[in-house]
Amino acid sequence: MHIAVAGNIGAGKTTLTRLLAKHFKWEPHFEDVVDNPYLDDFYHQMERWSFNLQIYFLNSRFRQVLQIRESGKNIIQDRTIYEDAHIFAPNLHAMGLMSNRDYNNYTSLFELMESLVGSPDLLIYLRSSIPNLVSQIHKRGRDYENSISIDYLSRLNERYEAWIQTYDKGKLVIIDVDNIDFVNNPEDLGNIINRIDAEINGLF
Repeated sequence: MHIAVAGNIGAGKTTLTRLLAKHFKWEPHFEDVVDNPYLDDFYHQMERWSFNLQIYFLNSRFRQVLQIRESGKNIIQDRTIYEDAHIFAPNLHAMGLMSNRDYNNYTSLFELMESLVGSPDLLIYLRSSIPNLVSQIHKRGRDYENSISIDYLSRLNERYEAWIQTYDKGKLVIIDVDNIDFVNNPEDLGNIINRIDAEINGLF
């Protein structure tokens, strides 16, 4: 079974992935942030590095999905291949930070990859307001994220909402993370687990 967690920067994807993996005994697959050779450059010079960064993520995510399918295990994935293609790349293109030529090249590659991989059995979307995202980003204190603007986060949020409204590739659970604390409040985590349980048991 393939479960995936989607959401904007700072929404709590990695933390929730870790907690759910522990509870359900799933194998977690995390986003490659530490070893990503483009991330730091990208945040300092977005226009120059946007295409390189998006291709790196696409390659890494495609490889991940293939491994998930081949493993035959129950796996929970932190961020999906769809978010790169439907949110991050088109946003960079719309902001003038990725050229038409690069964007068309990227989109063509994504469409080819998408035709070769299955979608997750269950998608968990973490919905968050901008103030909450900003607070979480500051809390975790990653140097390269200090330069992320409110405008950039807002644009991403709008695209996330538009994408999730039309998502039809499988089961979907939407969790509003603004008024809950699934890290420190066991009841909040329990409610999320119950909702996921209900969806999963409906899968079979």
